[in-house]
Amino acid sequence: MVKAATISTEQNALHVDMVSTHKRIFIIIFVSVVLFFSLRILWNCHMPISTNHHFYNMTDRASVKVVVTVFYEALCPDSKYFLTKQVLPTYKVAERIMEVRLAPYGKARTNQINDRITFDCQHGPTECQANIYHACTVEIIDDPLLRLQVVSCMITDNYLPQNAMHKCSVQHNVEFDAIQKCFDSKQGLDLLKLNGEATQSLRPSVKFIPTITIDGFQGRQAAILKDLFSEVCRAAGDSEEAKNICKTINYY
Repeated sequence: MVKAATISTEQNALHVDMVSTHKRIFIIIFVSVVLFFSLRILWNCHMPISTNHHFYNMTDRASVKVVVTVFYEALCPDSKYFLTKQVLPTYKVAERIMEVRLAPYGKARTNQINDRITFDCQHGPTECQANIYHACTVEIIDDPLLRLQVVSCMITDNYLPQNAMHKCSVQHNVEFDAIQKCFDSKQGLDLLKLNGEATQSLRPSVKFIPTITIDGFQGRQAAILKDLFSEVCRAAGDSEEAKNICKTINYY
């Protein structure tokens, strides 16, 4: 009987210890959770509240243009559509409040061994050639509207890249010799390589071509691809210039 009583007492003590341990664990977890959410609330309370509901850089829009950068590739149907149906028409209307930068490269890959640079392009070697012609055209033509017109013309039918460049240059009264010289030299390769570095440095990384940034921001891709003009107006702020250009849509 004494032995049985001793065992029962030990079991009761063990049960009490287990209960106490469980209580301690519960208290530790509870305190940790409360502390976590308290710190989170405190942190959120001290976070600055953004007044930029469009998530674009709208600082000093009286003097700074909205920068639209198009990362595209020369044989991509979606790139063709966006440049010809969105970018060019929008720029013709809103050139006083926007700047267009073009980065032909897309989902290509740059290979470099010593000074030798080659490219693998999503739509094959012809697209690599066309991308280089585009890169050279962007570099050589200074006038923003003329540059965009020639590039939009070329991308309409880029399966014979040299012919497309010659035809579109003549059509828009551009001397094509400088563009051809750029293509034939290392300059064209270097330009396309730089475009590749810019494309691959995008965060989030490129998943769809074309990818477009407005003032470096690419979070509204669906809206940008659907209606670039509206998105430029969203980013343009409330300057008188922007109001005059964007008065046809309800942002003011």
